[in-house]
Amino acid sequence: MSQVVSVPQPQSVATQRKWVLASTSAGFALENMDVMFLSFALSSIAADMHLSGTQAGFIATVTNLGMLVGGLIFGILGDRFGRVKTFSQTVFIFAIATAAMFFAHNVYMVYICRFIAGIGAGGEYGVGITLIADNFPRKDIGRLTSVAAVGGQVGAVLAAIVAAWILNISTWNVLFLVGVVPVVLIVFIRRHVRESDSFLERKAAGATPRVAVSELFKTPRLTVQTLSLIFMVIVQIAGYFGLMSWLPTIMQAQLHLSVSGSSVWMITTIIGMSLGMMTFGTVLDKFGPRRAFGIFLIASALSVFGIAMVNSRATMLVAGAVVGFFSNGMFGGYGAVISQLYPSAIRSTANNVIVNIGRAIGGFSSVVIGFLMDRYSLLVVMGFLAALYTLSFITMISMHGLRHLHAQAEEAA
Repeated sequence: MSQVVSVPQPQSVATQRKWVLASTSAGFALENMDVMFLSFALSSIAADMHLSGTQAGFIATVTNLGMLVGGLIFGILGDRFGRVKTFSQTVFIFAIATAAMFFAHNVYMVYICRFIAGIGAGGEYGVGITLIADNFPRKDIGRLTSVAAVGGQVGAVLAAIVAAWILNISTWNVLFLVGVVPVVLIVFIRRHVRESDSFLERKAAGATPRVAVSELFKTPRLTVQTLSLIFMVIVQIAGYFGLMSWLPTIMQAQLHLSVSGSSVWMITTIIGMSLGMMTFGTVLDKFGPRRAFGIFLIASALSVFGIAMVNSRATMLVAGAVVGFFSNGMFGGYGAVISQLYPSAIRSTANNVIVNIGRAIGGFSSVVIGFLMDRYSLLVVMGFLAALYTLSFITMISMHGLRHLHAQAEEAA
């Protein structure tokens, strides 16, 4: 009797998961390269255009405002029309807008390019996280969203290397031409990644759930949950963008380092961030979000003061690694928690709205820190960040939804 040979379903699932994780990680890497290019070029842009600290800080802030617009638009599109198609469109937008920085010769052109790049980058995050949540078991989401976030840190390391090379031989405009590279990623995404089974089943059944931002505020408890998560993301982004936008400049002034010298510090910090992300994701999956966020938020509040104590290259490297480990180790966890607290049908919208409102508001930390640096000591700046982490901790322990997830993690353990 002849036997029909077919490809086993688990192999097909495993292949899909591999491409989802690879494409999402690569997308985050390329997006983070773009953010770090701005960080390394910020002092050169400010000098070239004779900008004040506040004007220079607003470049990062306007990027985050674009992320808010992109997040609102593409989160809803991802839930309605598919995550894969939407993800590839967002990559294309931020790639082209980043490359357009080559032609920006005044601060207003810079603001426009950064706003459009933000639209693409803001749409990408929530859709990418949702692809992971849709395709992997719930018990692994914390670790795998952290793996994708580590992909972003790989992009930051590449940005540090490329920036150190290009800024030593050419102008900051040339650096942003590298931003066109992500267009290549779109080809691989559309060829290898398909929509999740749950999304395809809803589409085949003609199920068209209501997808709107208002769904995140439908009940008083849901409103409190959404606003609490937004505040936590505001603090996360305030710490990240504030530190990563200004610390290369701080280190260049405090230790009289060149751009290439501060790049060494940035790479050490990014390695610390990557180790922190993997540690956080593992703790989150095993012990629940309350314990994971509690440890990392308190440690972040304490560790930022280490920056003010830096007085040599050795202490610079240690302080950067420790601050990076705790302050940005939490980043992947927000997407994991949001994906578990909201239904799959509005998961992309929830991730993009919460994270990008947080980015838009938290991005003002670049302006605030620029303002504080113009008037106060570095210790005051670090105290400001420590206070934010403490408030985020208080918010986190009061959230009902996180207590429920914590109980589930304890039962599974």
